[in-house]
Amino acid sequence: MSKHGKKYLEAAKLVEPGRIYTPAEAVDLVKKVAYTTFPGTVELHMRMGLDPRHADQMVRGVALLPHGLGKQVRVLVFTSGEGIRLAEEAGADYVGGDDLIKRIEEGWLDFDVAIATPEMMGRVGRLGRILGRRGLMPNPRSGTIVQPADLARVVRDARKGRVEFRLDRTAIIHVPIGKVNFENRALMENMAALIDAIQKAKPSGARGQYIRSVTLAPTMGPGVPVELSGALAMPAA
Repeated sequence: MSKHGKKYLEAAKLVEPGRIYTPAEAVDLVKKVAYTTFPGTVELHMRMGLDPRHADQMVRGVALLPHGLGKQVRVLVFTSGEGIRLAEEAGADYVGGDDLIKRIEEGWLDFDVAIATPEMMGRVGRLGRILGRRGLMPNPRSGTIVQPADLARVVRDARKGRVEFRLDRTAIIHVPIGKVNFENRALMENMAALIDAIQKAKPSGARGQYIRSVTLAPTMGPGVPVELSGALAMPAA
């Protein structure tokens, strides 16, 4: 029996077996193979020539997508003193310290990005098991532990379309780049910005071919293989 339903199989017929699509063709096609009744997410999947078992081959960083992700990003800031005023003025949705930590320990997780100032990390650290497995734990490598003077910039970036990428245990990076109802140009420019950020984050231990393959995929629907040379040559805005 097939592992996929009828809608998936019908959509899969639009992807020619063995064909590798140019970035422009792939963006156009990924919108056609998405079969959700709502504007689903488009994700970029990159198979990397890295071994995640080695620390010097890990990749982690952030990218600013010029056209955002098509959703409202809820920003939480752990801070104190002057940082509270700065975060609130920057438009953070939730700002505080022990009060927010307690709410999270009780099961509240209605936010998309968590940012912290350094003095809070001694207390925020105990949330590691809760936030870590959801990718929400503030971390200096992802730029989410910042000095109060940088709060306004980081909060604004998070709202604009700041996405985090990291190598998973199967040596793949997968990151959303927008919605299927975005204009093709917006998806292309978001994809270019993400690929550029990942290329710039190449770790010191990388050997051989750094990026091996690129695929675009909708929330529900088949993946569309993208021509690697074309993807790597896309100019970032």
